[in-house]
Amino acid sequence: MHRRRRAHTWTIVTPDCCSLLLRIVSLASLVERETPKREERPLVAGVFENRLRKGMRLQCDPTVIYGMERLGKYQGTLMGKDLSFDSLYNTYEHAGLPPGPIGNPGEASLRAALRPAQTDYLYFVANTQGGHFFGATLAEHNKNVVKYHRLMAGLPADPPPPPPPSPKKRRGKQHRGAAR
Repeated sequence: MHRRRRAHTWTIVTPDCCSLLLRIVSLASLVERETPKREERPLVAGVFENRLRKGMRLQCDPTVIYGMERLGKYQGTLMGKDLSFDSLYNTYEHAGLPPGPIGNPGEASLRAALRPAQTDYLYFVANTQGGHFFGATLAEHNKNVVKYHRLMAGLPADPPPPPPPSPKKRRGKQHRGAAR
């Protein structure tokens, strides 16, 4: 009887089911590598789902690193020129998800891939605290990139506000009989 139950379980595994499972685990692996913060994982998954839905490339740095690591080419720092590295896993060069997972995702990342946050975000960039700044537009993203660069330079993320304008000296009208 036990054998019959196991055989029945495998009969429901279809190619469509395997394809869906591969998609979920691949997405979860990207989420896992992008953020160590459990609370951010649904947001990251939501960003990736939004980009996939819009036909945008994922532009996920860990996919580039993974492709380079597989060939022993990763030196510990990702450079701008690396974003065009020739790899099927490179989501800067190839649309959609990579051909398979880039790591072993944990439970939180799998849950995030199954239930991504409903968000308008399309972009995120590191905040140097293990998390990310998220943006819905390219303009927001570009501002967040400036914040990232400021943080990397040891400055606060946001520049200090400009000083208030100095009051202009009023030149009063001279009275006709005023001394000159």
